[in-house]
Amino acid sequence: MKQGDGVTGAEAQQKQDQQTEREPTKEELEAEFDPNDQELTHAATRIQASFRGHMARKTAGTKGEDEKKEVDIDEITKKVAEELDIDMDDPELHKAASKIQASFRGHKVRKEVPKENEN
Repeated sequence: MKQGDGVTGAEAQQKQDQQTEREPTKEELEAEFDPNDQELTHAATRIQASFRGHMARKTAGTKGEDEKKEVDIDEITKKVAEELDIDMDDPELHKAASKIQASFRGHKVRKEVPKENEN
């Protein structure tokens, strides 16, 4: 504490007490907060969602876009296959996927052709 900094001895003591205060234990927190309190659980959910969004935006900036898309597509494919009980090694599945991909590629090329003719 310096002279003239506007902090009294009592305020300095209070700051020091706040800094040395220990964190509450899990039992103390559970006793203080009711998990059935709708307002409290909604507030906690909003805080968690905000933090997760913050972390997602923070990590999204560090990854390359192509790398991120490949990982997301692989993860999504695995999850969907597990949920729908799809055998990813089935030859009929590969044949159908190839047909869908070929159809889309043809659609994409046909869509680009009129653009080339306009120039």
